[in-house]
Amino acid sequence: MKPKKPHPLVEIPEPNLLERTFDYDLPPMVHFDGPVIEVIDGQEVRFDPQALKTRDIVITDTTFRDGQQARPPYTPEQMERIYALLGRMGGQNGVIRQTEFFLYTKNDREALDRCRALGYKYPECTGWIRAVKGDFRLVKEAGLKETGMLTSCSDYHIFYKLKSDRKRIMETYLEVVDAALENGIRPRCHLEDITRADIDGFVLPFVDKLMERAAQVPEHLTPKIRLCDTMGFGLSYPGAELPRSVPKLIYKLNVECGVPSDRLEWHGHNDFHRVHVNAATAWLYGCNAANTTLFGFGERTGNPPLEGALFEYISLKGGLCGIDTTAITEAADYMRSIGLPIPDNYPFVGKGFNTTRAGIHAGGLRSDERIYNIFDTARLLNRPPRVAITDKTGADGVVMWVNEFFSLKGEQRINKIKCHAVARWVLDQYEVHGRLTAIGDDELEAKVKELMPDVYARYKSDD
Repeated sequence: MKPKKPHPLVEIPEPNLLERTFDYDLPPMVHFDGPVIEVIDGQEVRFDPQALKTRDIVITDTTFRDGQQARPPYTPEQMERIYALLGRMGGQNGVIRQTEFFLYTKNDREALDRCRALGYKYPECTGWIRAVKGDFRLVKEAGLKETGMLTSCSDYHIFYKLKSDRKRIMETYLEVVDAALENGIRPRCHLEDITRADIDGFVLPFVDKLMERAAQVPEHLTPKIRLCDTMGFGLSYPGAELPRSVPKLIYKLNVECGVPSDRLEWHGHNDFHRVHVNAATAWLYGCNAANTTLFGFGERTGNPPLEGALFEYISLKGGLCGIDTTAITEAADYMRSIGLPIPDNYPFVGKGFNTTRAGIHAGGLRSDERIYNIFDTARLLNRPPRVAITDKTGADGVVMWVNEFFSLKGEQRINKIKCHAVARWVLDQYEVHGRLTAIGDDELEAKVKELMPDVYARYKSDD
């Protein structure tokens, strides 16, 4: 196909690094160049993504609820430590606005008490119960102002799990909602399996009833709604049909039922690898809260990763907004120490997430770390880019390893010539001795001490 117009080369004296988007001090910024158009019920609907800049979008956390359904229970001491890290991550602005707790066991209640005793304003501690009126005793005894409650909404659940019908189950849910309101507790209705539900036949009529109650109570008691993509069926694609369309689900509740954005929350699962993009899409189309777990651990395939949501938030808002990203690294180290497996290539916190094994990449990093590092990981995560030494690393990788090992900057940095003997030794390990594994830091340090004794003596700190 012939191009519509020619595209002449534009020669420039200095590189155009697109720094408005790729400010190395922050994750890449998200910029929009116009409204988003979605066709809903045959009508074109315009969404303004720039509204994200001013909307109070937030992150909520379910590490202590859904996150505990994927691992052995945390101890109260562990939950207290994790909660403190969540508070640091979200900062005083409350970017991480809430977290939720089970209330059924002695350990659950002790953990809740320990977390609240820390005195943090954010994240606010909330509860989670079944849609059973008797469970409100637990919420009331705990002194919580808000609780989630399970209000399954697909016919899979209504007919096959709950052995009921739509009319009876809606009446049951509304009785529990009314019990919460009578006890001065804000209900958060978890619309379980909404991406497999009959939206017009059950979901919207139920939400209409919730909005009728919202009009009769003070603002601080108005029911919230959590859209639960329980099986990960949600889609962000323009034009996707209900009930799987994330944009259309939010539009229906926002516009047709009149639920304000600050009372909508998205909760996803990762069965089809869509969990993070669906949460961000929910933000984009008018749902203010994205529910997450630390490092995505949750039932089955997990939930939107909290740390991913934090970086997405920074990218959308255009700044840190009080977020302490270094606490993400501390949280990963702590979670590893209590037995949570984090893959080495896991974004932001895996042991090798910013470690290269390719010689050409190491060469690029040695020239300018921005070439192969996603942002200033040393500043934001206390994790400078590193190189792992293998048969693919080459001399550039060895040079980079030596300079990083000794923390050499600027004119102190050592060149290829001085590292030649170590680079030759590395190559011989693979070509002469047939080695297949990567060379560890301890081995390299010993070899630098042997083959570069003057450099080792000069720069190696005694401590």
